[in-house]
Amino acid sequence: MKSIIAALLSAALVPSIAAAQSAKPRARDLGVPFEGTPGRLNAITDVAGVEVGLTTIIRGEGKLEVGKGPVRTGVTAVLPRGRTGDPVMAGWFSLNGNGEMTGTTWVEESGFLEGPIFVTNTHSVGTVHQAAIEWAAKNDTNQQSWSLPIVAETWDGTLNDINGFHVRPEHVFQAIDTARGGQVAEGNVGGGTGMICFQFKCGTGTSSRRLSDQAGGYTVGVLVQANFGLRPQLLVAGAPVGREIPRPPRAGGAEDLERGSIIIVVATDAPLLPHQLKRLARRASMGLARTGSTAGNGSGDIFIAFSTANAGAATAEDTATVRMLANDRMNAVFNAVVQATEEAVINALVAGETMRGIDDVEVPAIPHDQLRAVLKKYGR
Repeated sequence: MKSIIAALLSAALVPSIAAAQSAKPRARDLGVPFEGTPGRLNAITDVAGVEVGLTTIIRGEGKLEVGKGPVRTGVTAVLPRGRTGDPVMAGWFSLNGNGEMTGTTWVEESGFLEGPIFVTNTHSVGTVHQAAIEWAAKNDTNQQSWSLPIVAETWDGTLNDINGFHVRPEHVFQAIDTARGGQVAEGNVGGGTGMICFQFKCGTGTSSRRLSDQAGGYTVGVLVQANFGLRPQLLVAGAPVGREIPRPPRAGGAEDLERGSIIIVVATDAPLLPHQLKRLARRASMGLARTGSTAGNGSGDIFIAFSTANAGAATAEDTATVRMLANDRMNAVFNAVVQATEEAVINALVAGETMRGIDDVEVPAIPHDQLRAVLKKYGR
């Protein structure tokens, strides 16, 4: 009963969270220079039909009591065609595999993504997976008796009672049911609620690129759940921001190790086939590298890309006629993925707000004034 009440309270907070997010500055508002032309919203939802839902769970403070909190976690749902249930062509790529994205073997085999993409914390993958199947069964989205959901994760155990298993099925249902197009909240929201990036508070971020008419006029959108990187690695528009805003020395000279992860979702309306979408997913690596990541041994860097073109191809009874962008025309799409990935990560970083979690551990937000000063110092 308590979890249902919490979910209802979270749902009631959705409008106020969205309103607060709309007033928050994004990286471009701070003068960060990025390449490329963003879409109208500069979000994954600039790709027509894509919807995003977020459930944010924040409660409790102070000493960790496993099963009670503090809780700093959530669920993100990306619906490629909204609630139509029409599968999209897709491809995925693992840059470093110390992480999880379920359902990818069937994506690799079939070339199709047959439902939403979910992102949560590492120890809630099972709950989200089962809840996704339950939702699909009740809504009969694919008119079939089986489902292999895509559920990905990053670890939020620094701030969140991750072994308390606070993500419940109702939180997954809420993420799906509140999914919509339009502006996407960033920072401490959804699955990104308790995430840390370059040892600053980080979380959920998004961006998009609109290709020129000569390149086809297609749109590419990216959504990230960023939880990776050490402070000295951080680059913003090529400036060594992490070295210029160093982290205070840790007590006892404790060693910093890269143990983070990032999930990247790439959407486009360009007519691409599964093998081309796998190529797109690979290019997210290059946008990630622009922020300073080296995909450390402890990092789970897993990416998935889908196309909303070729509607109905998966449900054809006999043969389907599909369109494919010529390989020689893909460079502009590759560039868009790289640019949007870089900006989505920095947007997640800029949107992050200082958070205190278990045992009063505090992770600071990146100071916007210092970020501006570093960019100015390096002529950015």
